[in-house]
Amino acid sequence: MDRPVRVLFVCLGNICRSPLAEGAFRKLLKERGLEAHFEVDSAGTGAWHAGEPMDPRARRVLEEEGAYFPHVARAMTPEDARYYDHILVMDRENLREVERRFPEARGKARLLLEELGGGEVPDPYYGDFQDCREVYWTVEAAARAFLERHGPPVPVEEGGA
Repeated sequence: MDRPVRVLFVCLGNICRSPLAEGAFRKLLKERGLEAHFEVDSAGTGAWHAGEPMDPRARRVLEEEGAYFPHVARAMTPEDARYYDHILVMDRENLREVERRFPEARGKARLLLEELGGGEVPDPYYGDFQDCREVYWTVEAAARAFLERHGPPVPVEEGGA
């Protein structure tokens, strides 16, 4: 194995969508024993919530899904744009902001839901707990598709009837 594949999930404030995506992806990696193959983080396009924990609704969803991890919100940096191989953003506004502020991210930044054929991850910030749960299910499906496309090959089990 060379170095781990570096994946950064990005939303607006790094307290709802990107931590949900990061938690879902970390859970998938752990379930498949692939943690050593990936380096994962998340960030926001803005620093409004930097230093704060994730939204309590997002934390509850991650806890209930067995995907919780310690998280402190932070803003994306130029170093992130250079360092990460894949920058998976939640909506078109996030994508425009990342590409505007970090030209070095062009070609690496794309919508997370491109993994499922396109679309944007809705922001549950002004919604309720169920909105957070639905976002989790969406980003988990996209994270699974990303892993299947960019992860190491899954060994085929031998044997049979």
